[in-house]
Amino acid sequence: MKAIWNDTILAESNETIVIENNHYFPADSIHKEYFEESNTHTTCPWKGVASYYTLEVNGESNKDAAWYYPSISDLAKPIEGYVAFWKGVKVVD
Repeated sequence: MKAIWNDTILAESNETIVIENNHYFPADSIHKEYFEESNTHTTCPWKGVASYYTLEVNGESNKDAAWYYPSISDLAKPIEGYVAFWKGVKVVD
């Protein structure tokens, strides 16, 4: 699977995990040069507190377009540290 935004591959992996129709990419599969930590946090009732990244690609920003769970509930342990995308990021095979 590939995560693509602004004609750039942000992440690529054969080992994504799909939860609630979102592909979660292993942390080591993302191209970190495009990711900037955000101060945004949200809470999922069963996964826990999510942290976000703003994407910076070719001079454009996509605020909070990627999220991950740095510390996750026991129910969702398989995706701890994995990164998922939204806000126009295409995830394709």
